[in-house]
Amino acid sequence: MSLSVLDRLRLGLSVGAAKTVTSLVRLFRLGAASVLPGSIALRIQPQVLPLLFAQVKRGVILIVGTNGKTTTSLLLRTILEGQGWRVTHNATGANLINGLVTALVENTNLIGQLEADYAILEVDENVLPLVLRDCQPQFILGLNLFRDQLDRYGEVDTISQRWQKAIAPLPPETTVILNADDPTLCHLGQQLSQKVLFFGLNEPDAYLDEIPHAVDSIYCPRCGHPLDYKGVYLSHLGDYHCGSCGFSKSQLAVNSQEWPQILIGIYNKYNTLAAGLVAREIGIPTSAIYDTIKNFRAAFGRAEELVVQGKQVRILLSKNPVGMNETIRAVHDIQKAGGASTKLVVLNDRTPDGTDVSWIWDVDTEKLVTLGGTIVVSGDRVYDMALRLRYSQTDGGNNCKLIIKEDLQEAITTALEHTPANETLHILPTYSAMLEVRGLLTGRKIL
Repeated sequence: MSLSVLDRLRLGLSVGAAKTVTSLVRLFRLGAASVLPGSIALRIQPQVLPLLFAQVKRGVILIVGTNGKTTTSLLLRTILEGQGWRVTHNATGANLINGLVTALVENTNLIGQLEADYAILEVDENVLPLVLRDCQPQFILGLNLFRDQLDRYGEVDTISQRWQKAIAPLPPETTVILNADDPTLCHLGQQLSQKVLFFGLNEPDAYLDEIPHAVDSIYCPRCGHPLDYKGVYLSHLGDYHCGSCGFSKSQLAVNSQEWPQILIGIYNKYNTLAAGLVAREIGIPTSAIYDTIKNFRAAFGRAEELVVQGKQVRILLSKNPVGMNETIRAVHDIQKAGGASTKLVVLNDRTPDGTDVSWIWDVDTEKLVTLGGTIVVSGDRVYDMALRLRYSQTDGGNNCKLIIKEDLQEAITTALEHTPANETLHILPTYSAMLEVRGLLTGRKIL
């Protein structure tokens, strides 16, 4: 990209200002500096994003979807760096425009020259069309589409239509990788002219016993007729076909039964397949991909494990109905095996979480209380969450001890006190609550 003297000057000023802010924020231990530097850079040079995108040497990889972006992008980054590639990545999960700019600036020198072979960027569902105005990525990876933050986003089919409109003008060199188990994304991929590959599960033994309450897309995205499911893996993700128009799940490019997994939960099997398929398409040997997966450590707040006061703590981000159902499913299985008698649930309703918390009534919280134990509840909407759990205490849930703590620090302390030395405390927070919890546990916030 040819730049004028003025453009180069403004780029250098924007990068310099962003780096200065980053240094100050970290010097005074105010946070990770993952958002503010990018906002300042954009004020000085509004074209900073396309100017930096153009300097990525081998390709930009955009990762989108409601759940799993942070874990998938970190796993893919780990695989690529294991092969010696230089990668820039918004590792903190700041996935709006200012977060993307911050991540790219992190790898530039003082005059705005970017040194990166790949840029792996998780992107907010609603922001993808804006990013594609400034970028022609090598890969777009679509993980799933679930109902999330009802006050911010429309229905999943509306988001899918926006994605299709934004992706359609991209050149054939862009490869689109989508989750075939999600009918909405599968249909999207069948409409695109670019190279499209699909991942998903072919493991009938992992089917749920029934379709959960938090289901978004059980109707055919082509004709609107109810889909016939052979089985579901989570929410509306599964093996399906339409008896009316013939729409069905596309052929998978991977055999999920052959792939290893180290993080808990079916949702992390999807994340593993997604990252692995991109890496394979880049040309990385399967053996190297498998080795990385087996030694992978979770991203912050996503099955992240910490040691606090000598006790094991696992943080499981639970920011929407499907996400919380899956974390409950994982905790339920662990407790059933004898190892998760204490849980801490933290519900906030701030902008990053979505201000509408009615979604908690779509969550199958009954599974969280059925096995008994102790549940500590906190957060801005502590009483809403406590009420939902109280209604879940039907037959079989009366042995569950419910403790309400408005103060989050007190809630954490109480939960740790109730956690046996040989067990793990599982914390299920919404997004802003997760940042607060980590700040209290590690002494570091996100800014």
